[in-house]
Amino acid sequence: MTLQNKVIAITRSAQDATEFRDIVESEGGQAIPLPTIRLVARDDFISNLYLHHIDEYDPAHIVFMSSRAVTLLFEDAISHDILHTTRLKTANTNVVSVGPKTSRALGRYGIKVNAEPASIYSSVGIGEVFGKIDRAKDRILVPRSGSSTPFLKTLLEKLGFDVHELYLYDAMPHQGGPIWEDFAARLRQGDLDGMIFTSVSSVRAFFDITSNMNLDAVSMLDKTTTVAIGPFTSSELSEHNIRYVVAPEHTVPGALDTLRDLI
Repeated sequence: MTLQNKVIAITRSAQDATEFRDIVESEGGQAIPLPTIRLVARDDFISNLYLHHIDEYDPAHIVFMSSRAVTLLFEDAISHDILHTTRLKTANTNVVSVGPKTSRALGRYGIKVNAEPASIYSSVGIGEVFGKIDRAKDRILVPRSGSSTPFLKTLLEKLGFDVHELYLYDAMPHQGGPIWEDFAARLRQGDLDGMIFTSVSSVRAFFDITSNMNLDAVSMLDKTTTVAIGPFTSSELSEHNIRYVVAPEHTVPGALDTLRDLI
């Protein structure tokens, strides 16, 4: 089965949806990257704030949960001419990445990833990684979004670690625009075969945006196949009464594999 002649949307910007677009279009489908969130730094100098917390907290481990967060942090360091220091202090810890995409983003800034989940690219996978790590060096720093759920912190604390979450940015709804108008028209016409939601924040932003557009997205999505990329995303979809299927493999290729079986 392929995605030929299928129209598939994903809650990611065009920049972040390269892999998605390559797979869908290589099979003769139409890919719609749909930007739902924009990252807004909480400070004008977040890389300095990050370094301050490393100095004060002295973590043995740093966990990166998002490729976009990596880019935001290290591009800020470049803009303030402190990339070398930021890279050095990060590299002096045990760097843990949530998944391949985040690992690649770290690699672009010269950061070696020491550990990554084998297959579950989520907080659950991070828990599995730390379940195998010696608790003698127990301090974990997690730079992340202010809209993140407490699940990861609670999980790691139950494993015996000391966890400090550093909120560097907030995930805000996208401003909308022509791409959203086109998407709304497709929804109204039933011209959408599949929809992939990639995070809790993207679900929330999706419904903020569609509500502002006076779009009854709940009933319209009922006409298409909706896939959640992981369990937390699916829980947020449940809050909005959306019927969905959870991708067994929590990746974009995994979500597309799920769609192939259903559409």
